[in-house]
Amino acid sequence: MTDTATRIAAGLEQAFVAHGFAEPNVETLRDGAGVSLRTLYKYTPSRDEMVIAALEHRHLRYLDHVFADLPDDGSPALGAIIDRIANWMTTEAPHGCLFHAAVAAAPQNMRLVELLKRHKGDVAIKAAVVSGLQNREADIAFLFEGLTQSWPLLGGAAARSAHRLAQHL
Repeated sequence: MTDTATRIAAGLEQAFVAHGFAEPNVETLRDGAGVSLRTLYKYTPSRDEMVIAALEHRHLRYLDHVFADLPDDGSPALGAIIDRIANWMTTEAPHGCLFHAAVAAAPQNMRLVELLKRHKGDVAIKAAVVSGLQNREADIAFLFEGLTQSWPLLGGAAARSAHRLAQHL
């Protein structure tokens, strides 16, 4: 991505976080991206492309937030990942997963559905590898989904529950 494309994607991500996917008009998205309408459409020629760019940017930020500089030995890695997901939910997604919100707003959009699957799959695979739990990706995905989906209702209690359940993996 170019610097401009990254800046646009970051701005769009924050606009969708702030306004959801149904509410913001193109002017709101343009303002969030911090560029002219012409530049916005040059890099993201449709609203669907704007959503995809924002989510692709979020995916990379999330992976960096969750997996950067984890402990080398597998055992504490899963607990550290749970803590980092809880931190992300607190600071970046207190109302829930932006990927799920995007699919809920446009359930017929197969690109969004595939992006959601790829995002969740990448997280589960990386977590399984760093925690030494290969072949437990589905269990890890279930654990993390429980954490992120229940976060708006339970907050920190969801993270404590995820820690308890992780001990059984």
